[in-house]
Amino acid sequence: MEDQAEKLREIVRQKNGEGETSPGEGKPDQRSAAPTGNPSVKDAAPAYRNAASPQRSSGGKTRIITVTSGKGGVGKTNLSVNMALAYARLGKKVIVMDADLGLANVNVMLNMIPKYNLYHVIRKQKTMKEILVDTDYGISIVAGASGFSKIANLTEDERMNFIEELNTLTTADIIIIDTSAGVSSNVLDFIAAADDAVIITTPEPTAITDAYGIIKIIATEYDSLNMGLKLVVNRVKSAAEAKKVADRMTNIAGQFLNLKVDYLGFIYNDDVVSQAVLRQRPFMVIDPKCKASLCVQHIVQRMDRSELRETGGFSSMMKRLFSRN
Repeated sequence: MEDQAEKLREIVRQKNGEGETSPGEGKPDQRSAAPTGNPSVKDAAPAYRNAASPQRSSGGKTRIITVTSGKGGVGKTNLSVNMALAYARLGKKVIVMDADLGLANVNVMLNMIPKYNLYHVIRKQKTMKEILVDTDYGISIVAGASGFSKIANLTEDERMNFIEELNTLTTADIIIIDTSAGVSSNVLDFIAAADDAVIITTPEPTAITDAYGIIKIIATEYDSLNMGLKLVVNRVKSAAEAKKVADRMTNIAGQFLNLKVDYLGFIYNDDVVSQAVLRQRPFMVIDPKCKASLCVQHIVQRMDRSELRETGGFSSMMKRLFSRN
């Protein structure tokens, strides 16, 4: 794996006008970059709005990325939202779907109060397009539902309607699904359905244990040895600390579970993140040059350069989603 710490230093040099970007480095489009410093939403929104409603990549297919964790409070929703912004800076059309069917909070992080959510779609009260909300940051969101507990509880008619409505999202290049924490059937459903499943943990022993727990359940539930599982280590003090955690988890998963987990990258512990949460704004907007923002940009650039697994597209994703129930 490339040295993420060195890559981040290179990104900083590029942002400060030092050196040129080598081919394949994936330098963010400066035209869509947010202002430096600590801009307000009013100031930052126009910069991100330049990336809003981008043209869909010609010939591309929708990439489904599920972000999950073994326990709550490790930064799952923060990663989902800021990854979406990083993809938008690369010119991608991005949708974040809040799949936490109990405690939806993507809209809370963005200081938004959507009038409708997935519950209204499932109950055929609204269409997906009617609940899809554009933001000032060049991404769109689908607010999570709080009216039901399990996808398995849907009637056949509701399932078919749900699939049809989800298919309307295929105009996006990237769909990031923010699941609830833990190992509920809903979480496993979305992991099984995704092209890439990103598991986020922190160096805390409880977080590592719970992250390994969800990996173990995945290994037990599924036959596939290559599900596109990826690991992100959040709130680290150094690259060495992150690598130690990642090596431990990937080695154990491979040795004892016969399951491949790729180490995608890490995110530094950064005070800007907690400030952003309190202000209900993405940290990539609060400070696009902070350590956490640069880490997320690096992670997304790696994801964007990786090949999309042959999973059969969005319709196949839907079949996998409901085949488990």
